[in-house]
Amino acid sequence: MKPPLPVINGVGPSIVRLPAGEWSTVLAFLQVNFPDVGGDVWKARMRRQQVVDDDGQLINAETAYRANACIYYYREIKDEPHIPFEADVIYQDEHLLVVDKPHFLPVTPSGRFLHETLLVRLKKKYTLDDLVPLHRIDRGTAGIVMFSVNPATRGLYQSLFPRREVHKTYEAIAPSLPNMPFPLTHRSRMVEGEPFFRMQEIAGIPNSETKIDVLERRGNSSLYQLNPITGKKHQLRLHMAALGAGIFNDNFYPDVLPDAEDDFSRPLKLLARAIEFVDPLNRNRRCYESCRDLR
Repeated sequence: MKPPLPVINGVGPSIVRLPAGEWSTVLAFLQVNFPDVGGDVWKARMRRQQVVDDDGQLINAETAYRANACIYYYREIKDEPHIPFEADVIYQDEHLLVVDKPHFLPVTPSGRFLHETLLVRLKKKYTLDDLVPLHRIDRGTAGIVMFSVNPATRGLYQSLFPRREVHKTYEAIAPSLPNMPFPLTHRSRMVEGEPFFRMQEIAGIPNSETKIDVLERRGNSSLYQLNPITGKKHQLRLHMAALGAGIFNDNFYPDVLPDAEDDFSRPLKLLARAIEFVDPLNRNRRCYESCRDLR
């Protein structure tokens, strides 16, 4: 079902479902739950007719609160940082769009990034309002990202991932581990850690698995090949750090570095090199490879 607000300049509406509560108006709920936005901003959005419910009815400052309703609105970000790198489209048909993403560019809107994201840039450039990422990689990671263009066939491609029928190959530069036998498989139980944006390994039944090999030794550093069998958040970064070879320029693992502006001269040395799968529509084997290099 299409949302009741259109895509504008590549940006689709955000959505929030109203929980059970004692708020008298929708505005009162929004002010409490989005304190960084502020009541005046919400009122201005309402005057511009940019806040509606799931039936497309306009929301104003007096609209009564109704639990379980869905509210649609457009996010606005002040002073959004510019990411001075461009993605390359390496394949496109009526079903798929495959992109070679640069470091630092987020895949989807989140936090302080909206227009400076891969999804919004692609929607705007190619006028693809129905574009949806089939998987994601971290903002700091470069390489292959695959998008669905056609809602009618999207489920066929999405189902490949939980069935583990998509083979992903990554490359990373990290400290050498001369006393460790390669290739190896690292398995662990990953859960949310502290701070909230990090993951950690704990004792228990493994829920993550990565195959790791050395492609090239460069003295104190090595070029590694990483093949994730599972797809946990930060899996490759955490698994490499757990082996004692944290990926170069990683601000989260093994230690969290002080928050600072992006240093574009020090990208995370992690690349989504290739993705391979059997196309569910015609059973042809597809393989897409990044043209980027880790230096």
